[in-house]
Amino acid sequence: MKIVFRLFSYLKKYSRRAAAAYICLLFSTVLGLALPWLIKEVIDRALAGEQGNFLLIAALAVVVISVAKAAFSLGQGYLNESLAQGIAFDLRNILYDRIQRLSFAFHDRARTGDLMSRCTSDVDSVRLFFHMGLMNGANTTLTFLSVSTVLLTLNWRLALVSLILIPILGVRAIMVAKQLRSLFMTVQRQFARMSAVLQENIAGVRVVRAFAREEHEIEKFGRESGRFMDDMMAAVRQWSFNFPFMSFIVSVASALVLWYGGHEVVDGRLTVGGLVAFNGYLVMLAWPVRTLGWVMNLAARASSSGERLLDILDAKSEVQEAPDARHLPRVRGNLRFESVSFGYDPQHLILRDVSFEAHPGQMVALVGRTGSGKSSLVSLIPRFYDPIAGRITIDGVDISKVTLSSLRKQIGIVLQETFLFSATARENLTYGLEGASQAAMEEAARAAHAHDFIVQLPQGYDTLVGERGIMLSGGQRQRIAIARTLLLDPPILILDDSTSSVDMETEYLIQEALRRLMRDRTTLVIAQRLTTVKRADSILVIEDGQIVEQGTHEELMAHGRAYPEIYDLHLKGQEEAAALQTGLV
Repeated sequence: MKIVFRLFSYLKKYSRRAAAAYICLLFSTVLGLALPWLIKEVIDRALAGEQGNFLLIAALAVVVISVAKAAFSLGQGYLNESLAQGIAFDLRNILYDRIQRLSFAFHDRARTGDLMSRCTSDVDSVRLFFHMGLMNGANTTLTFLSVSTVLLTLNWRLALVSLILIPILGVRAIMVAKQLRSLFMTVQRQFARMSAVLQENIAGVRVVRAFAREEHEIEKFGRESGRFMDDMMAAVRQWSFNFPFMSFIVSVASALVLWYGGHEVVDGRLTVGGLVAFNGYLVMLAWPVRTLGWVMNLAARASSSGERLLDILDAKSEVQEAPDARHLPRVRGNLRFESVSFGYDPQHLILRDVSFEAHPGQMVALVGRTGSGKSSLVSLIPRFYDPIAGRITIDGVDISKVTLSSLRKQIGIVLQETFLFSATARENLTYGLEGASQAAMEEAARAAHAHDFIVQLPQGYDTLVGERGIMLSGGQRQRIAIARTLLLDPPILILDDSTSSVDMETEYLIQEALRRLMRDRTTLVIAQRLTTVKRADSILVIEDGQIVEQGTHEELMAHGRAYPEIYDLHLKGQEEAAALQTGLV
């Protein structure tokens, strides 16, 4: 119930709408109470031989009351659906906002399919509770209290007989709710696993086709889908039994009314009209009581889904802005690492006591074997993660003391795995600088050697590039990413310069674009090409998370230990291949 009450906090924004909906429910219920009473009066007066206009007036009253009740029911339904949709809208947006702001560490652990299921299926379970569960619960409570009051007024003995079974329904509803909450938590988790398999398969469809693993993936999805169906059926069996059980209890109550009520009529303590009205009121009570199990079902689903939603809303980002964080104005780009240590797990450090400096106009190349910590090092500069020890400064300002937004606007990142949105070339180019002029955008595209191929696309800059930029080649995607960063004009640049997957002409164009991009900027390059390493003003050789050597290519080749080994293993072959291609060998 703590979770359900927490979800109620999202109702405050729509308090007027909720009040109007419940006022409609109140009037609808009150008008419904009048109908059996009118029928009672008609029967009793007719049996007493009364004549006159009462029967006509009563008939007209039934019509008027029915129309008014229908109008209030319509208002209740519309307002309640509007309320539920509003809460779902807010929840989706709050979740999306939270997911956007959580640190990389959270996304390292989370699965895309699971996050999608929380933003869709779990939000919809909460919506259903506010739309149908909450209103039906209120309707059940209001109907039970009002009908019980009328029944006690008609004949308190018969009322006690008919209501004696109600506590059984209440106890049963509570028991079922507890069981269903656990079952639906299992259902939602399995739905998330199934969604994750689906999302992963769709994202990797080309790999699946390339390795002819369609049957394996079909079997894997079928297995997860089967588990979801089994878990769902376990929950369905539980609440499906509950509905006929509730109906049986109500039928027993009706039988008791007919048996005991008949004796009351014979003994003169109840009129025939009163017995008919009594049964009518019991029928009014039957439907809300029968739906009590369904309400408990919706509450259980909302509770389990709410817990999963609150897991995200309450998640703490490992990277936090300081309470007094200040805006970082445009910087020159003097970057300094001071005894920085870092690990995704504090018990297992990836970087140890790293210290170095990089200045405007300088290119620093990071070289080292896979897993040495190069990518982790550059991820600390925009504060995707925070160091465990030491500090990083830009122009002497500790980056942990400034706002994340102002810090990241100072840094441009171009990585090997270029990501483009499913939008137009224009929208991808201007993603970091909304409202950029056409002239500025084209200037950045020309500098990145992207303008010529963009204007040849079917709609030029307004051409959709497909999901992840699938309509473009790898080199074209990378050049758009470079142009996007050029347009942002950041003083600090982080690059992964690997171009091994593109042809020589494209590589040359990309390298030319990168040279323009790096001009007058502080640049850190995860170097994987010999040409980049040789052009670097300083090379940092990283082994096991530590800088073991530092210097230029010539200095390290002459006096280094680790760098010549890396050169022989990874870079020398590039030099020989280049020599062959130019006809020098």
